[in-house]
Amino acid sequence: MTVTNQQVVDHVFLEGMYQDGYFPDRVVDKGKAILLRLCERIEAERPGDLPALYALTEAATEEFNALQADFEEADSEIETVAREVIAEDFSFVASAYGFPEADHEDLVGTRDW
Repeated sequence: MTVTNQQVVDHVFLEGMYQDGYFPDRVVDKGKAILLRLCERIEAERPGDLPALYALTEAATEEFNALQADFEEADSEIETVAREVIAEDFSFVASAYGFPEADHEDLVGTRDW
């Protein structure tokens, strides 16, 4: 499936991480793919309320939790800058799909980074 939301298509995901040499692009690319899969799922499943949206973001957050090992293997980690950039993009996605009131923390509530 291809993302059709023009806001999402035009958005540069994880831009702050790509701009920081501490984060290897090949690993950041995996994070970008997680966010794009989240968008695809939102478009396919069309969550009707915040709990339904949070269920989808929880699954994506779990994927980021697993991605920590890739960062560590590359002598990097999901630290303060990365946490903020990732959380901001989760908020962007929520807003782009009609949930501007989504709680910033609830979107990534299952994070362990």
